[in-house]
Amino acid sequence: MTNTQSVASGTSLAISVSGVNKAFASRPDATVLALSNISLDVEAGAFVTLLGPSGCGKTTLLRLLDGLIAPDTGVITAFGAPPKPSPRIGFMFQSFRLIPWATVLGNVEFALRSLPIAAAERRERAMHYIELVGLGRFAKAYPHELSGGMKQRVALARAFCCEPELMLMDEPFASIDAQTRELMQIELMRLWNRQKSAVVFVTHSVDEALLLSDRIVLMGPRPGRIMETVEVDLPRPRWEYDARALPRYIELRQHLSQRLFDLVMNDPHSDFYGRDLGSSANR
Repeated sequence: MTNTQSVASGTSLAISVSGVNKAFASRPDATVLALSNISLDVEAGAFVTLLGPSGCGKTTLLRLLDGLIAPDTGVITAFGAPPKPSPRIGFMFQSFRLIPWATVLGNVEFALRSLPIAAAERRERAMHYIELVGLGRFAKAYPHELSGGMKQRVALARAFCCEPELMLMDEPFASIDAQTRELMQIELMRLWNRQKSAVVFVTHSVDEALLLSDRIVLMGPRPGRIMETVEVDLPRPRWEYDARALPRYIELRQHLSQRLFDLVMNDPHSDFYGRDLGSSANR
């Protein structure tokens, strides 16, 4: 089930990470190693998910891939050059981050202002992506008039409207309810299927990772490191059938869930470390 973290020779890469370490100061006289010896390739058009417990450096790795911070050691390239924030790289956060005084159309158009396109084309493209996420009738609505799921649809349209070659997504559906989250996963799969950006997606959810991904990178905690890479060999498009009913899905889910459980239970920094789970005091 484990696979190499590099891709075949000749495959076009969106991201290449080699031997990366990153530490942060915790006190004036101490540092915490957040990431240790991370090596990972993400090929163009691939959907790769970083899965792991809290504190394993998933968000730190995303920030490195976007060029927001630099590694202490090791090398990262995005499309063959050091990464830096640009229209080629999109970033979608857990929070909606909508402009409260702008309409749905205004919020999506705002993302397009960094592109050298005319105002008419900008509006046309923004409306196209608003329609794709099913909010055409709400283009003139303001964020306070929208539900949480609708706000996240706006965020999704805004993230994809620039048509980036690489999309970085930091638990974008964590703040919405379970039913809306499933609908948003389908919306994301449809947008990705149309656009085929490379995606690096962060989640704590095994089910979300399996539904969305081509490949899952399982990370261990403190310092964050890659423990295993799992290929998700389930047929696409996955919104056309119940993937969770497949024996292969069940097999992968059991494997990943057990690995995550073991990582948390064997982490000396975990809140669960050393607990007697059978004790009534810990139930």
